[in-house]
Amino acid sequence: MKIRSPIVSVLGHVDHGKTTLLDYIRGSTIADKEAGGITQHIGATEIPNDTIEEICGNFISKLTIKDLIPGLFFIDTPGHAAFTSLRKRGGALADLAVLIVDINDGFKPQTYEALNILKMYRTPFIVVANKIDMIFGWEAHEGVSFKESFNQQAQSVKTELDTKVYEIVGTLHKEGFQSERFDRVSDFASQISIIPISAKSGEGIIEVLAMLLGLAQEYLTEQLEINEDAPAKGTVLEIKEEVGLGLTIDSIIYDGVLRTNDEIALITSSNEVLTTKIRSILRPLPLEEMRDSKKKFQKFDEVVAAAGIKIAAPNLDDVISGSPLRVLSDDVDVEEELLKEIEDITISTEDEGILVKADTLGSLEAIVKLLRELDIPIREANIGDVNRRDIINSSIALNENDAHGAIIAFNVSVHPNSADDLKNSDVKLFEGDVIYQIIEDYEAWIDEIERAKKKAFYNAIIKPAKFMALPKLVFRQSKPAIVGIESISGTIKQGQTLINKNGEYVGVIASMEDKGETLPDISRGQRVAMAIKDAIVGKHFDEGDELYVDVPEKHYKFIEREFKDKLTEDEFETLYEFLEIKRKKDPDWGKFGLFE
Repeated sequence: MKIRSPIVSVLGHVDHGKTTLLDYIRGSTIADKEAGGITQHIGATEIPNDTIEEICGNFISKLTIKDLIPGLFFIDTPGHAAFTSLRKRGGALADLAVLIVDINDGFKPQTYEALNILKMYRTPFIVVANKIDMIFGWEAHEGVSFKESFNQQAQSVKTELDTKVYEIVGTLHKEGFQSERFDRVSDFASQISIIPISAKSGEGIIEVLAMLLGLAQEYLTEQLEINEDAPAKGTVLEIKEEVGLGLTIDSIIYDGVLRTNDEIALITSSNEVLTTKIRSILRPLPLEEMRDSKKKFQKFDEVVAAAGIKIAAPNLDDVISGSPLRVLSDDVDVEEELLKEIEDITISTEDEGILVKADTLGSLEAIVKLLRELDIPIREANIGDVNRRDIINSSIALNENDAHGAIIAFNVSVHPNSADDLKNSDVKLFEGDVIYQIIEDYEAWIDEIERAKKKAFYNAIIKPAKFMALPKLVFRQSKPAIVGIESISGTIKQGQTLINKNGEYVGVIASMEDKGETLPDISRGQRVAMAIKDAIVGKHFDEGDELYVDVPEKHYKFIEREFKDKLTEDEFETLYEFLEIKRKKDPDWGKFGLFE
């Protein structure tokens, strides 16, 4: 068994320094230290252990790091989209992550997004607090350790930096993580290390490299064990057209060995397994050779994990980013294994729920995981642009349930041929490149639907109300009785049933008029002429009596359970009076309600 280099991914908010950090780590400052051996892969940079030791000097010996890990393998494409795309079965491809935060800006939407994705995949990480050179009064010292530079700063600058670090500590605490500045960490297994750096000047990069190497050697050696002779496992980073080579795939190999002429299995956008034969395995020429050559790549007969490579092979047109890559083997049914993996992520069998589309298998997996954690039902989840079939299926779902007539589209577009279909439907599209923002927007929409339903339900419920039959304003005694009334509380509506103070049936409101205008409802204080079907003045009620709208027991229980806080003071008082009237006739009426 061999221990491979840990795969390290850099995540964080836009403009917080992800690319600058990666550029510095693989760039000219390291070359200036004459630390050779850094290899450029496709989509990755590998820094061997002896180079890290040369860069970090005494700092490595202080950490008592054993010489177990061959080096660090940095994914060159920063960001959580790359992190989620690069996956292996059951989790993220990255063994370690760097969450970069602008020490002056703090956490931003994409920082929280990245943190939640790290939490979801349970990926060990360090926090790099970048741009210490922007702290007022900071004096930069190119390429030195953070500790060395920090010790040379004015006291006011040190205090300011510590304040900013503890703001990050506070934010991480709210998100469920214990953390501390790296040199104050007492337990690396339970506390997240925060390393202040300047990706621009290189201050603190020493500690970043040493800390990643230390964490890998202390906690990850078991998961970094690979069998050099086993058929390779990898993941597709990107599909690219290359002059002279045609369509190629860029891939990260994380286990086993890959050889020219190996047959490999990949996943296509139609969720099928494609098998093809490797024509060439390519890696970039070393930088100094590339300057003197027209070629960009050199060929290899075989590569062992961890490696970033370009593969030339036939029939790659339909392969998707994030697809697993497996070498066919006599021992394992690779095709069946990949189909099972697709089934685990893509969904097309659930009876109800929303539709999810994403650009890569990894992104889809992350969204599906998150939606399931939030108990949001998914009817179908798949890769690719939103098409006509998706819109038709979502329209059907909408007819069954308002909340399911939605499509979540991460990093994909609506197919041009389907734009009109979407426009002419009532399907709601939530699209973007920040998973959590899309889902927040969807949840806000669901809340809006629920509020509208609740409002409609509340409006449909019969609520407490009463009025007085005004003295000397009887216009007709019966068939129907027509009297002048004054509303005392609540809203009185045409069609409502009335009872008297003894709980006896009086009649039904047939109509209400004021100055010749028919009114569907009236509110407190209004005086109108009311026609009451079935009522006889002098038998069912008298002039000056108060009459009550009859609230059905089921409606009463809904009010006390869902809507009691919406009642006005006069409605509340009327409900209490109404309850007393009902209880005189039936002591158990509305039991365990509002006034128990």
